[in-house]
Amino acid sequence: MRNARLKFICRDVHLRVERSDTPFTRGYNAGQIIRVPVAHGEGNYEADEDTLKRLEGEGRVLYRYCSADGVVDEAANINGAAHSIAGIVNERGNVLGMMPHPENHVEDIMGCTDGRGLFAGLVAHLEHAA
Repeated sequence: MRNARLKFICRDVHLRVERSDTPFTRGYNAGQIIRVPVAHGEGNYEADEDTLKRLEGEGRVLYRYCSADGVVDEAANINGAAHSIAGIVNERGNVLGMMPHPENHVEDIMGCTDGRGLFAGLVAHLEHAA
């Protein structure tokens, strides 16, 4: 789905971590604000209202676009995603769909390490499962 503003977007955005009890979020605290890059022209999440209600009710929304202060509003929702959704998981919670690119913010040389928490959480989950 094309971005609401119909333009390619390449910049850092803020995300609010909605939960910290999944393999994809356990490296963060619930409510934590992280900064990660986006680079897309087609990237807003769309779904019908019943699907959105189900995703919200099942706690499957893991990340939302927000301001640096954690406010979820239209101004922070850079691509027009429904409910400001930036990342969701499938019903089993083992597949993440995410538009931003946390992998581009994992090393100091990249100017930010906020994306590292996603991968640290996955490693911790796998070590615990082994």
